Amino acid sequence: MDKVILHVDMDAFFAAVEVIDDPTLKGKAVIVGGTSERGVVATCSYEARKFGVKSAMPTYIAKEKCPHGIFIHPRHYRYEEISNEVFKILYSITDKVEPVSIDEAYLDITYLKERPEVIASRIKYMVRKKLGLTISIGISYNKFLAKLASDWNKPNGLKIITRDMVPKILFPLPLKKVHGLGEKSVKKLNNIGIFNVEQLYNLPRELFYDYFGKFGGEIYNRIRGEDSREVTVYRERKSVGRETTLKRNTQEKEDLKIYIEDFAQDIEEYLLENNLSGKTVILKLKTASFQNHTKSKTLNKYIYSKRDIFEAAWRILEVLELKEEVRLIGVSLTSLKTNEEEQLTLF
Repeated sequence: MDKVILHVDMDAFFAAVEVIDDPTLKGKAVIVGGTSERGVVATCSYEARKFGVKSAMPTYIAKEKCPHGIFIHPRHYRYEEISNEVFKILYSITDKVEPVSIDEAYLDITYLKERPEVIASRIKYMVRKKLGLTISIGISYNKFLAKLASDWNKPNGLKIITRDMVPKILFPLPLKKVHGLGEKSVKKLNNIGIFNVEQLYNLPRELFYDYFGKFGGEIYNRIRGEDSREVTVYRERKSVGRETTLKRNTQEKEDLKIYIEDFAQDIEEYLLENNLSGKTVILKLKTASFQNHTKSKTLNKYIYSKRDIFEAAWRILEVLELKEEVRLIGVSLTSLKTNEEEQLTLF
């Protein structure tokens, strides 16, 4: 028996929340992200996307493409509030929910009696009625195809991909639509004249391993409509962190120290709210030439306080030789566990 998997994805989530909180923004090019020239777009409304604005685009480019756009600094606390309400609706349908991000999840509805499209329509109705937001849903027999379907006719989309539609429905798709193929892999394939799924489909299996290493088999199977990944009901959060792009590039460690203190405060608040602690502190730096560098330190005890997080991150930075100015800095804490688990091991 085939599984029945839903992939639900909020439409332009951050921007949509801004619009429901301020209806005067409706129909306008809303762009959420860093509002300075050095910022980055987090997401934008579909009106802004018509001008070529997209996620992860530098703000200055977004302003060039869409000079009349309304640029808004993110309100993460508000997005989390609305996300919690969306997930309450999803959990009212089934407890087999795998959160992927703040605005995205998989649901396994294999054993529910109603038809999948009826369930999907009900979710869409409930989200729209309660929150005023639209959500796109894909339905299929595995995660890869369900995610592909949810992106098929956004916004407010509903798409079903059945087994008899595969692989022909996949053939015209560009390679970037295949989950697991990154930008570098796509360029590599483009260089040998492979631009869509049909061309990739016709390559011998051995070539997949040559190009993608150990993931070659997964890519080979996915474009044939096969994906064995289960919907994971509980996904343990592996890290918590904060980062920011600086207003001005700097090599002064004392300037960077201020950011580390702020990040440590934010991380402490999250850890206390969720009763977590961690053991590995990671410092991330992006240089003026856009080179990423990370350094980590694993401690001999679990920590959660601002002071401990700051001291560990600062010790990493202190010994680093900054050969180039820094444009972005971040701190994260990994190897997380609940504090109850730590207490139980003591007894």
